[in-house]
Amino acid sequence: MKTKRLSSEQKLVLEALQKEHLTSSQLLKKIKSISLILVLYSILDDLKNKGILGSYMKQDLKYHYISMNL
Repeated sequence: MKTKRLSSEQKLVLEALQKEHLTSSQLLKKIKSISLILVLYSILDDLKNKGILGSYMKQDLKYHYISMNL
């Protein structure tokens, strides 16, 4: 999957996840242009449906990570 088919918000999420796995609240703090959690959830769902992101639970927190090479 090529990143040029992604929205600017999706690209920002992927940039934030390049170096470490993050929770949704950590992503919101890193990405200032996304201010609503529901908007972030929509972006995360889209990226998961495209097979780009994965997630897992650790100590009752859900972490997101890039699951494929871009």
